[in-house]
Amino acid sequence: EPPMTNTLTNRRVILSSRPKGVPQPEHFTVEDVAVPDLADGQFLLKMHYWSIDPAMRGWANELPNYLPPVAIGAAMRAFTVGEIIESRHDDYQVGEVVTGKFGWNSYAISDGSDVDRKVGETDLPTSLSVGVLGLNGITAYLGLLDVCEPQPGDTVIVSTAAGAVGSAVGQIARIKDARTIGITSSPEKMALCKDQFGYDEVISYREDGLAGAIKAAAPNGVNCYFDNTCGEISDAVFTNLSLGARICICGTASLTDWDPIPVGPRVHRQLLVARARLQGFLVLDHQARFGEAVAQLADWVRSGELTYQEHVLEGVEAAPGAIDLLYRGGNRGKLLVGLG
Repeated sequence: EPPMTNTLTNRRVILSSRPKGVPQPEHFTVEDVAVPDLADGQFLLKMHYWSIDPAMRGWANELPNYLPPVAIGAAMRAFTVGEIIESRHDDYQVGEVVTGKFGWNSYAISDGSDVDRKVGETDLPTSLSVGVLGLNGITAYLGLLDVCEPQPGDTVIVSTAAGAVGSAVGQIARIKDARTIGITSSPEKMALCKDQFGYDEVISYREDGLAGAIKAAAPNGVNCYFDNTCGEISDAVFTNLSLGARICICGTASLTDWDPIPVGPRVHRQLLVARARLQGFLVLDHQARFGEAVAQLADWVRSGELTYQEHVLEGVEAAPGAIDLLYRGGNRGKLLVGLG
């Protein structure tokens, strides 16, 4: 059988100039390159979805981060899921679905070393493997359960409560019999938090007197805070900590710039008085436990205890503006680019 690959074209999106802050459409270029033939030990992936995540801002910027910046002229780094359409690798068969950081490429060639996992839960939509059954759900699961350690009856507060990570955090906290408070932006997202994600209370961060609103919703204080934003939202939460509170710093979405380091209220006194624990969390440190997390998350999805919302932008051309859309809060649920 002749190789299929040499007639295929990889439509990819490269980082063509260096942003400062949130990448804009003009920082990217769509280009077409031929897909090379496979060598022994390789397989060819046709990508189904590109995940759009807050972390992509950091990857595109030049500042020091936990991963080196994406090179100018390289396909934008992204978590992706695709199907094997040709294989010369004994461990990877045509028809299998895998996830990995294959970036903004419509086709990718792999030897398996850059695969995160084979997607086994074939009864569920493929897109979930880069959402609630991907790093978003795993982040929620491990960050909440390991760092925040919610106990039955605890009050758990979540910033960006309707987002891909936050919505899962709120639901897992509820599964663990905690009381949940979501912080989000618009009336539409507030309704989503209440009606779909089951938060007990929802607060808009746009209202005046956020600290007072949190106090009213959590009169006995906040036991667990899952922080996706930092900034003024977190300042308001820190004035409402209960004794022994646990805080997971997962993201800094509200900080427009990291250089110089932003200066806000000092929280040392609140942490001291509450004897609270403040801990940074990066899901990539915990790969040994991804299997456990995905299995549990998939069971919760099947039982209906864990629900999700997806916002799919269609086609390669939608990708350059996607990160900006995410940071403007224009998405409704987990943001993806679908490749048809």
